[in-house]
Amino acid sequence: MSVVVISGGQIHEAGGQRSATLIINTETGTVDDIVADGAAVQGDQTLDASGCVVLPGFVDLHSHLRQPGNEAAETIETGSRAAALGGYTAVVAMPNTTPCMDSAAVIGEVVNAGRTALCEIKPSAAITMGRDGETLAPMAELVDLGVRMFTDDGTGVQDDQLMRRALEYASSLATDDGTQIILSQHCEVDALSHPGVMHEGAWSAKLGLAGQPAEAEELMVMRDIALARLTGMNVHLQHLSTAGSVEMVRAAKAAGVPVTAEATPHHFCLTDAACASYDPVFKVHPPLRTDADVAAIRVGLADGTIDAVATDHAPHTPDSKEQPFDQAPPGMLGLETAFALALTELDLPLDRLVEMFSSAPARLAGLGARHGGPIEVGRPANLTVVDLEQTWTIAGDRLASLASNTPFEGRTVRGKVRHTLFNGEPVVVDAKAVR
Repeated sequence: MSVVVISGGQIHEAGGQRSATLIINTETGTVDDIVADGAAVQGDQTLDASGCVVLPGFVDLHSHLRQPGNEAAETIETGSRAAALGGYTAVVAMPNTTPCMDSAAVIGEVVNAGRTALCEIKPSAAITMGRDGETLAPMAELVDLGVRMFTDDGTGVQDDQLMRRALEYASSLATDDGTQIILSQHCEVDALSHPGVMHEGAWSAKLGLAGQPAEAEELMVMRDIALARLTGMNVHLQHLSTAGSVEMVRAAKAAGVPVTAEATPHHFCLTDAACASYDPVFKVHPPLRTDADVAAIRVGLADGTIDAVATDHAPHTPDSKEQPFDQAPPGMLGLETAFALALTELDLPLDRLVEMFSSAPARLAGLGARHGGPIEVGRPANLTVVDLEQTWTIAGDRLASLASNTPFEGRTVRGKVRHTLFNGEPVVVDAKAVR
């Protein structure tokens, strides 16, 4: 057994912070003790948290780690390194890999690759085989392997009856740990969005690019809220991007419909005006929307309509992202920059940020027993230590991902991760990954 000491920091608690020293048992991976700051403590390794706040590790509901099939853009190892540097101790890997994560064999491959990662890798699985929207995946078998979230992310289930069947099937499945099963939806009606490559509006008309109307998202949001009400099964709505979607979720929650939602940093920071450069780094799915949509996303995050911030971390190789705007693949990096962007751009108290980045996504991912806090004796030591005042400038070529496609190149942000501990082991020390 070795002992790690985190000293000099402010431990975050609901409603405030307190100065204290954390003593971590690396053999059990838990918090062994919390003592008064300045007390004499012996440890094998001491992490200086002076000027920092100690937070529950972040959990990302939506990461594309590209493995298996596209390891030139990202691997589970490099993606987990980016996650740890961004303060994440767990990420949910999306299933649109090659082959698709729709079978026990592929889920097992992802689980095995994640055993040496710098954070917990929680695989999601496809709702339908191959994400083709025709045949349901073997959910019961995959639940037995630990899958708790199913999604056809990137396409969305277009068939209304099939989505109803998926929800009813999922509602009949029991988990050995009592966690819930959630179906996550990429809300997009293909018949309306195809062949759009950006938001349909004034900017798409000016740039001569095919647009995707807000209604392509909102019609599926409306349908899935209705199906959640019909089946009583929770539907999680991925990367909301329009004011109409936010308002429908707000009304559904007020009516007691079991629906949750996430939003990305790029959808609360950027608008479709960024596409005026024709730079494919600003191409994303769903597309960047209008100023009014960005404002609505921010309000939804502030009032709890939107439960969590998710990165939709989507690395791409330089040659693929450097194609013309209408041919380049959609997607942006997010894991290392998400918390700093939220801290910088959203005028929200730290309690709310912790809820959006830690406790809510941990609960939704079925990881609440290990991640998301609170920071207490006996709890797993999945923690991040953040200097809330340190400023830094985002540079794609300095990020840990194999890719560099960040839309925030050159932006100065506030909030830097100094240390991250995963299962009690320091994986980031002094803002550097230990491996």
